[in-house]
Amino acid sequence: MIWNESYECMGREEMREVQNKRLRTTVEHVYHNSPFYRAKMQELGITPMDIETIDDLVKLPFTTKTDLRDQYPFGLFSVPMSEIVRLHASSGTTGKSVVAGYTRKDLSTWSEVIARTFTSGGCSRNDIFQIAYGYGLFTGGLGAHYGAENIGASVIPISAGNTEKQIQLMTDFGSTALCCTPSYALYLGEAIEDMGIKDKLKLRVGFFGAEPWTEAMRLEIEKKLNIKAYDIFGLTEVIGPGVSYECYAQKGMHINEDHFLPEIINPKTLEPVASGEVGELVFTTITKEGMPVIRYRTKDLTRLMYEPCSCGRTSVRMHKIMGRSDDMLIIRGVNVFPTQIESVLMEFGETAPHYHLYVDRENNTDTFDVHVEVRPENFTDDMSSMLNLRKRIEARIQSVVGIHASVKLVEPRSIERSIGKAQRVTDKRNLYKE
Repeated sequence: MIWNESYECMGREEMREVQNKRLRTTVEHVYHNSPFYRAKMQELGITPMDIETIDDLVKLPFTTKTDLRDQYPFGLFSVPMSEIVRLHASSGTTGKSVVAGYTRKDLSTWSEVIARTFTSGGCSRNDIFQIAYGYGLFTGGLGAHYGAENIGASVIPISAGNTEKQIQLMTDFGSTALCCTPSYALYLGEAIEDMGIKDKLKLRVGFFGAEPWTEAMRLEIEKKLNIKAYDIFGLTEVIGPGVSYECYAQKGMHINEDHFLPEIINPKTLEPVASGEVGELVFTTITKEGMPVIRYRTKDLTRLMYEPCSCGRTSVRMHKIMGRSDDMLIIRGVNVFPTQIESVLMEFGETAPHYHLYVDRENNTDTFDVHVEVRPENFTDDMSSMLNLRKRIEARIQSVVGIHASVKLVEPRSIERSIGKAQRVTDKRNLYKE
């Protein structure tokens, strides 16, 4: 097993020295081997000699998803193609795919950081992992797979979907750990409840990521599956899952900062924010060979916590993602994040954690509709009861986000379920753009 907890418990000054050395090596590497980064640095009048410590990060150029798409497919690789042993790519639903290339050393690094993720949740060689993330070009499946194998655990590479088969293998094989999106975990929980077999499961822990989810949704998943649910974070552009993870304290996600150097910037000014303030998360990889990225703007909004965790790890933690700057909806001049609406809906015991937001425009005014399922035990033909619930939800949404939303209470199981990343928003205003 490659995993080594010494980096997770290293003192801040020791970690800084590791980061300084690895940053210098990375900058030297991309300057001499990546025409893209060499051109960017020369444009700013920067050479590797100008980067001595992590304090010099601010001198380096940012990298955006547009840059990665413009360099499609292999323009950001910093080694010859003969050294690339694995290719992954994003779905490309909003443009060209983002392609990631890995050397053998990169795959070893990836396996290590995922191993840390799973051991932080108390997993070992005695566990049986059911990997229900998608395999293939998506990084989730294979990333989790090799991390689980790295700690010596048994792996069921079932991939996403085929819910009936998922549950059959879960019971027959005695799966103890589940890896999938949180929305699919909820779907599995519902199906297991319907089958009345929760007491037959040996599941005790789950590692969920690839989409934002609230604390209330965590509690719902834990209740339905009778497990401890951990949030994990990663990006194809940086490495995949394993960039950061929750420990048993569940008080923020520990960043593997000996491999991924974090910053928080103001997304408008691009300047660093004060310590502890919320802003856009930026990562610089400091050990990757195949496709290092310098100051990659994730668009994810969070804050960093440097105080030691009760688990004993000293690595910096990031707060649970509060939203994405590109997921933000501007409705009647107000900034609205889907996770805000989810948090409100989860406050009401009568509604299920399944919803969809519809934004449209009528007579030059934005409309905002929220469809949410009512739990089976609370769904009724009593119109006054349903009207009361709807008004309470509408009032709570307005108090949280500052604008009125029209809430529609829908029947149980009427909102489409997802086996991958859930699509929570339909914004029809884009249809009217010229």
